[in-house]
Amino acid sequence: MRTSTDGPPAAPLFKGIVNERESQLRLVTSVRLRWVAVLGQLAAIAAVTLLYGFPLNIGSCLMLIALSAWLNVFLSIRYPARYRLTTRFAFVLLAYDVLQLAALLYLTGGIQNPFAILMVAPITVASATLPPRYTVFLGSMVIVAGLVLIDHHHPLPWYNGTRFDLPRDYKIGALIALISSMAFMAFFTWRLNKESRQMSAALAATDMVLASEQRLHALDGLAAAAAHELGTPLSTIVLVSKELEYELGSDSRYREDLQLLHSQARRCREILQKLTRKPDEQDPMHASLSVVELLEEASAVHRAAGKRIIISASPLPGLDDEVRIEPVAHRRPGVIYGLGNLIENAVSFAQSEVQLSARWNGSHVFFTITDDGPGFAPEMMDSIGEPYITSRRYEENGEQGHSGLGLGLFIAKTLLERSGATVTFSNLTPPRRGANVQISWPRTAFELPPGAFNWPGRRGMPLNVA
Repeated sequence: MRTSTDGPPAAPLFKGIVNERESQLRLVTSVRLRWVAVLGQLAAIAAVTLLYGFPLNIGSCLMLIALSAWLNVFLSIRYPARYRLTTRFAFVLLAYDVLQLAALLYLTGGIQNPFAILMVAPITVASATLPPRYTVFLGSMVIVAGLVLIDHHHPLPWYNGTRFDLPRDYKIGALIALISSMAFMAFFTWRLNKESRQMSAALAATDMVLASEQRLHALDGLAAAAAHELGTPLSTIVLVSKELEYELGSDSRYREDLQLLHSQARRCREILQKLTRKPDEQDPMHASLSVVELLEEASAVHRAAGKRIIISASPLPGLDDEVRIEPVAHRRPGVIYGLGNLIENAVSFAQSEVQLSARWNGSHVFFTITDDGPGFAPEMMDSIGEPYITSRRYEENGEQGHSGLGLGLFIAKTLLERSGATVTFSNLTPPRRGANVQISWPRTAFELPPGAFNWPGRRGMPLNVA
């Protein structure tokens, strides 16, 4: 199946940002959750003994609760509040919470105690902050504890002279319900947390692209400053060379050297003038692109891949002569980058050919990128273009295990949409085979100069960001 081609893996991009030995659980969070548990357990014991007057092994229960309280006190003294727990340390603390709660349940009726559902809490925290294998191990501990608590436990606190004991089958059902709740909450929390991390990483990658553009703008500023500073000495060189040429006369043996010095100084001045040009003073040959030139520039670097790239452009039928004129867009690096990434994706998975076509009418401009590869995986069709959404490629292409990270398509789609385009992904209809990507602009947005388009609801945000 098909996946995006995003270049180098994204892992090195964030190398050093996250320490794999550290969990996402901070000490202060663990301590606060445990204080909540301590207060809740004390409240439950107070209600059972004071409000209902049920007999209870209160000494043992209070000792277990005090153990959690003293653990919190020790952790608060030993470590700073914002200390981030290592994965193993966080696992040990959560394992303690499971065992402490299991011991309390053992003293208060076992699995038939209605508070047995709280065994889900440590698993939920683990699924949000620890690698999956630790969550699975903690879940196994809960299951083992639940199996033990079915038959081995003190009586559930109840009215004097009466023993409350549910049938064994009911206890088994309660354990199954506990396991089901635990599995659902763990998976839901893990999935939600994973998507959140992936979106953060994707946005960080986009920020790096934008930061690169800002650095380029900074270099433009440095170039303008350098041009301004060098202008005066170059003018002096030109003036002095002219005076020397005049003083030495036309018969001087240094005349050719002075003329060369003069011409090179003038050339330097012309180069500096180009560097100090404003965006609206760029060379028209480079400041604007027709649709064919846009496709040619975006695909040029990918022709070395050995696949045939066919470019075609024509107006839609039935248009007036004035509308049939090929649209011309201003050069926008974000659009060129976005198209280039989509073309790279098509080239990577094409068998032999990629077709790039441009069509237009009076109101819209349409670009279509098709290839003769395996196409997009049907199950991924609704989520293509989201960060880290990928699928494996058909094995018949001989590249088993090849998969991208989804960041390339995400960034490309974001940049194109920011220019006012609508990007849609689909597969060709049988008997044709391959992927089809269509990018459409309102013609007014396509022909706008850089920086003229704003996001809906966001004024003043520049278009040229890539």
